Amino acid sequence: MHRHPEVDLKRWIIEHDYERKTKDYIKIKHMQQMKTSKLTIDRFDLFTIIFDILISILGSLVVNRLIPILKEKFIKAQLWGHDLNKRNSKEIKVAESQGVLAAGIFLILMFIMIAIVFSEHLHPESVFPHNKFVEYLAALLSICCMVLLGFADDVLDLRWSVKLLLPLIASLPLLLVYFANYHSTTIILPKPVRPYLGQQWNLGILYYIYMSMVAVFCTNAINILAGVNGLEVGQSIVIAMSIFIFNLVELQGTCWEEHLFSLYFMIPFIACTLPILIKNWYPAEIFVGDTLCYFSGMTFAVVGIIGHFSKTMLLFFIPQIINFLLSIPQLFHFIPCPRHRLPRLNPELNKLNASEVEFKKSDLKTLGWLMLRFFSITKFIRYREYLNNDGELMISTTNFTIINTVLCWCGPLHEEKLSRILILIQIVFGTLLTFFIRYYLVKFFYDS
Repeated sequence: MHRHPEVDLKRWIIEHDYERKTKDYIKIKHMQQMKTSKLTIDRFDLFTIIFDILISILGSLVVNRLIPILKEKFIKAQLWGHDLNKRNSKEIKVAESQGVLAAGIFLILMFIMIAIVFSEHLHPESVFPHNKFVEYLAALLSICCMVLLGFADDVLDLRWSVKLLLPLIASLPLLLVYFANYHSTTIILPKPVRPYLGQQWNLGILYYIYMSMVAVFCTNAINILAGVNGLEVGQSIVIAMSIFIFNLVELQGTCWEEHLFSLYFMIPFIACTLPILIKNWYPAEIFVGDTLCYFSGMTFAVVGIIGHFSKTMLLFFIPQIINFLLSIPQLFHFIPCPRHRLPRLNPELNKLNASEVEFKKSDLKTLGWLMLRFFSITKFIRYREYLNNDGELMISTTNFTIINTVLCWCGPLHEEKLSRILILIQIVFGTLLTFFIRYYLVKFFYDS
């Protein structure tokens, strides 16, 4: 049926007038919330932050004291390993799973903070914030589960398929609380796609799948980017400091309560992991184990989900995302994957070379060959072909990790220098680039 032009014109005016009024309402509401937020962060909130800092300093001192006391007990319990990137490494036993010390003290500090944060509402006339209280407990439960499962992995050496399942189980309390308290599964779409897909989408159950995948990725991404002294805990502290700065900036925003919640977690986390970094830095006196990787990842996932900044949080993981994408050919066995993809020590130079894996070219399928060629052309890996003693065509390629890529680009490096370069990459591409995207580029994609 043909419509009258006046009908289409009226409809256009109504729709655009509604859109204009909606934008005006959002701006006014935003200004009101900004004013409210500046008044709502009161002296009690400042007191809780100061108290959090003080007990975190105490916790840091306790962790620093516990490491030399307990590392011998870990060695006696057969929780030790050799530092493969050192000369005469087999002569020295290094205590493993020391990340459990930082995680244990962190949890104790967070239990203490429960009493402080919610003490304001213990008065009979005060309305107790049960929703926030449940969020706090669910967050700690998820972290506790991940620490337990991480330590079990250190002891039992679980398979990768199990490692992917563990964070999914540990994130269930968090997802259930989100469902009970918020149940908001609507996302705002970027400006360029709004004319075609609309302004917002309700993802429904897909949003919960996304949040569970965030938990799985965060916990395993740090574990994948590992292998040199100080790297696991170093990248964790850089990410935590980035979240800490982001939370401080956003305290004056509309979601200040969520960022205050995140600060309560980040301050003790940074304090408890600093002594671990000092002892794990080159030359390492201790190894952090998978416990610290899982503990760090789940802590970041918790604050990102409950704090409603999971997208920003994933931006802090840009180096880990790149490393994961680079690792896909070996993780999914398109290209043979050795048990350890650590750099290889050159004992004469006391420097690390990129590690390699060798296999028959005939064993490589088409997709694996295409991946090998793509990453070779983009200079992320290097490979060579040669004939073995039996006349078979062989391929030798560097392993698919950022660590080996840096060694391909820079040549052999001392382990400490390699660690510094990788931490610098985390700062530049994980922190500085994220803040540039979050506070500058975002205006081209979203209204505010």
